[in-house]
Amino acid sequence: MTNSIKYVLLFLTLLSLLSVSNLVQASRGGGRLHPQDCRPKCNYRCSATSHKKPCMFFCLKCCSKCLCVPSGTYGNKQNCPCYNNWKTKEGRSKCP
Repeated sequence: MTNSIKYVLLFLTLLSLLSVSNLVQASRGGGRLHPQDCRPKCNYRCSATSHKKPCMFFCLKCCSKCLCVPSGTYGNKQNCPCYNNWKTKEGRSKCP
């Protein structure tokens, strides 16, 4: 096998490992945000509700724990399993 073929195979192997790593990370917590990214993400997430203050409070709390906020203004919680699975004592979703 020539060196160029070995390098191509090595590159493809590393690329596939990186893809698998990204899939595992996405399944654990969704897109990893930095804490400073929570406020703008939550501002958008809560933009369509008439209860902005409690929405922002819980969204920021959830984002700081999960480092993820689902896309859109409602739903899509499957994109952030931690955000989706954090429940109140009554069993309702804690995160908006």
